[in-house]
Amino acid sequence: MANPRIGLPQAAVATKPKRPAAKRPAGKRRRGWKFYTLLTIGIPCLLLMGVTTYYYITLAGLIDARLQGEFQRADPRVFARPFEVRRGQSVTPRQLVDRLNDLGYAQRTRADLPGEFTIGRDTIVIVPRDGESKGKPARVHFVVAAKDQEPQGIAYIEPAGGGKKWDSLELETPMITALIATGREKRRDVPLAQIPPRMVQAVLAIEDRRFYDHPGIDPIAIVGALFNYALGDKSYMRGASTLTQQLVKNTFLTQDRTPKRKLQEWIMSVALERRLNKDKVLELYLNDVWLGQRGSFAVHGVPEASRLFFGKDIANVSLAEAATIAGVIQSPPRHSPFNHPERSKERRNVVLKAMAASGFITEDAATRASREPLLVSARSLENEAPYFVDYIGQELQDKYKVTGAVDVYTTLDMHLQKLAQDAVREGLDKVDEILARRKRQRAQAALVAIDPRTGEILALVGGRSYNQTQFNRALNANRQPGSVFKPFVYLAAFERAVQESRTDITAATVVLDEPTTWEFNQQTWSPANYDGQYEGPITLRRALALSRNIATIKVAEAAGYDEVAGLWKRVGAGTPPRPYPSIALGVFEATPLQVAAAYTVFANNGNIRPLKPITKILRAGKALPVETPPVRNVARADTTFIVTNMMRSVINEGTGAGARAAGFVHDAAGKSGTTNDLRDAWFVGFTPELLTVVWVGLDDNNPVGLTGTQAALPIWTAFMTRAMAGRPNTQFQPPEGISFVDIDRDTGKLATPSCPRIFREAFIQGTEPAEICHLHTFRP
Repeated sequence: MANPRIGLPQAAVATKPKRPAAKRPAGKRRRGWKFYTLLTIGIPCLLLMGVTTYYYITLAGLIDARLQGEFQRADPRVFARPFEVRRGQSVTPRQLVDRLNDLGYAQRTRADLPGEFTIGRDTIVIVPRDGESKGKPARVHFVVAAKDQEPQGIAYIEPAGGGKKWDSLELETPMITALIATGREKRRDVPLAQIPPRMVQAVLAIEDRRFYDHPGIDPIAIVGALFNYALGDKSYMRGASTLTQQLVKNTFLTQDRTPKRKLQEWIMSVALERRLNKDKVLELYLNDVWLGQRGSFAVHGVPEASRLFFGKDIANVSLAEAATIAGVIQSPPRHSPFNHPERSKERRNVVLKAMAASGFITEDAATRASREPLLVSARSLENEAPYFVDYIGQELQDKYKVTGAVDVYTTLDMHLQKLAQDAVREGLDKVDEILARRKRQRAQAALVAIDPRTGEILALVGGRSYNQTQFNRALNANRQPGSVFKPFVYLAAFERAVQESRTDITAATVVLDEPTTWEFNQQTWSPANYDGQYEGPITLRRALALSRNIATIKVAEAAGYDEVAGLWKRVGAGTPPRPYPSIALGVFEATPLQVAAAYTVFANNGNIRPLKPITKILRAGKALPVETPPVRNVARADTTFIVTNMMRSVINEGTGAGARAAGFVHDAAGKSGTTNDLRDAWFVGFTPELLTVVWVGLDDNNPVGLTGTQAALPIWTAFMTRAMAGRPNTQFQPPEGISFVDIDRDTGKLATPSCPRIFREAFIQGTEPAEICHLHTFRP
């Protein structure tokens, strides 16, 4: 049969037509698409919000804990003693300006307010902030110097408005540094109000010009950083950090460059700015930002940088100097004004242009500042008394167990400290010249200056360069004292003579200085004098003045070696020596600080004054207990005066006479010291108010090859001459029981009119010689 559906394919005839699918309304399709889209985007967003909230709560807790105390000053601050300006003082205008910068005084064209000063021709006007002269302008006049030379001393001090001249002007207590527990850092916190606007503007212009407009992070910079990161630029972190982010990174986080650490930084920056106002954040940043290394110290904060870069308080930096400091922030190693001055200058000029572009300064001001030379200060970390500061840190840790925000007031005199550092540097330069000719290594030195009446440490130098080595030789160099021990031999002999009511051991007693052999413990010993020369008959005074070994050993023998060792044990300095004949030559060990303490016995009538580096410790204005070791009596007043009087001859006519030749005029007593094989060189000398110990030697304990007179005495003389300038020439006062008698210098007997060399000798009453000089007695 034919198919009735003509024209249709056979398959179509056999297949049942399908029912067309029903269409969904357009509105329902749109709602479904939105649901899936929101779900796809919402879940990650919720997760991100959850993670962000978790991080915010956790990291904000860290900030809150820090703000409760640690963001406040948490490190001890170390202060020197109040600075005193005195008539006749050996200080130059530049040095006085340095001290005023240490105190935070602001230089002005006219000084009117407390804390200001102005520099005139051979004068400086100062308006003190404290003391009896608070708010009263004082004019310091310097000695008029030759043309083109800087004045070297203070002529007089008077009220700026005229009136009676003053002998002295006491200023405030200068802060030396802060002790940072986390590492070797130099910083000093200064309120934002005391940081000049030009310094703040320089930092904002180059580091974060939108600082006062963003919430802690800069969205514009972040978008740019993320875009760069998406393009594969792994330096996405650079250029996107606000000041707040930099502060957070340096305070709370590591230096890792990862997205996780960056997220933490953003969250914490926002959290920090929700808790602190902008000015406080800026203040924290300016006091914390890293600005490079000086020696072994990391320099933090623009106030510390201004001191180390330019020798100025932050209040006194110029526009060009402020721009230099701000320019260092980007990369302290690359833009260091010390190591890369040209690069630092280029960066400074970039900062100046940024300041002008930001409207902080005019184009003319930027141009003028960019033409200024880059003049960094020669001031080094040595001027911060680093060895002394380390000593204070050690004392706080070992004796006081003090941590946190305390103010430590010390005995350090910053003027004397500067003089000590200068003397050590100049002295070692001369020693270097000698050793270079002998092809030997460079020597080291230590200097300790104290007030023998109180034991207060006034200056301390532990080596030639703290930048090179932090080993403190003043505290830790255990060396043989050599001949500086000899005065204690004579003291022991006089002590025994008094105990036994003997009159044959006095300063005028004559011993025979000649080659001698001693037998002890079945051994023989034949020492010699340093120069191989022998005096023959010699008084004890002259034997000490000329440091004769043989004569001194004979004195030790007369005193008893046990007595000599016992005296040194009572003094409590160094290692206890053995009671052998060699004890007379100081063949045991002691540090310069211990030698200084030992010598206080001569200035204190037989009493040992323990050395004192700290006067008080304050926490929140309340005084903490400070250790005050008791004064110990180890000898009689009369015997110690006799030895002190004998040591005056060391400086007047003995091995220390070079001090007089160099111009030192004050009454003083002292002793040179040279150890076996010229290994160590010493000189100890003192006036009634200032005692100084100098040691020169090599760190490897090889012989330095110089005597105490050659190496140590010049340093002592340079320091003491400058330190005593302007001070009265105080004489050593004899205690009760001392008499003075004219004797013949050679025989030690009572002088006659015919004696060519007469000396007024000191005796303990009852020990004066009764015999008249037989060499010069007139015979008809």
